[in-house]
Amino acid sequence: MTQHTQDTPAPAASELRMTRTDRLLAARLYVCTDARRAQGDLEEFLHAVCAGGTDIVQLRDRSIDTDEEIAALRLLGRVAAEYGVLVAVNDRADLAALVGADVFHAGQHDLTPAQARQLLGPDVLIGRSTHDLGQARAALADPDVDYFCTGPVWETPTKPGRPATGLGFVREVAALTEARLDADPAVVPVPWFAIGGIDEQRLPEVLAAGARGAVVVRAVTEAPDPRLAAGQLRSLLPA
Repeated sequence: MTQHTQDTPAPAASELRMTRTDRLLAARLYVCTDARRAQGDLEEFLHAVCAGGTDIVQLRDRSIDTDEEIAALRLLGRVAAEYGVLVAVNDRADLAALVGADVFHAGQHDLTPAQARQLLGPDVLIGRSTHDLGQARAALADPDVDYFCTGPVWETPTKPGRPATGLGFVREVAALTEARLDADPAVVPVPWFAIGGIDEQRLPEVLAAGARGAVVVRAVTEAPDPRLAAGQLRSLLPA
């Protein structure tokens, strides 16, 4: 990654990056889904959740082959473009580059944000999973991280073996981000989302703990009416 000194200013952000950043800053509802091979309704589902008010959709399905994932991501890209929704790719920076994804998301044991930035360039937004306050601090301080997720707040089968971090972690991150802004009101805010076991019943607790955005999986993917489920969740989240 190019290093910039005081004598060599960083290049201005591109229009594409600014558009993506504006959408990220306004994002509140982040939906993760598999390729829905069992249901056979991926396109219908994507239209439903996007129309329901989802701001970001991530395809995460380790059970499919690469060619299937590319096809599913391209479908997601076409549908998301109709609604102004951000497309996120999990783990696979190569696929994020190939399909022109808006967002690349990495866990703690995947590519580092700097490595992902080196591969993807300046226009792709990079997200990071965090599971404790030290990791959240590191994400906040990392210039290559555009947003991060905190959790899992509750244990969830989508993250088997990962212990719950609880609402206390959400409160800690909320206090950390507020203190950062209080210390320097000019600092660029780093959006963050609570994740893990969140549904319509639990979302108010998450918001009361200080989160302003949430990642959901089963609350939408297993809903009889995904559009309605997404809309109900979005209505609970702040504008």
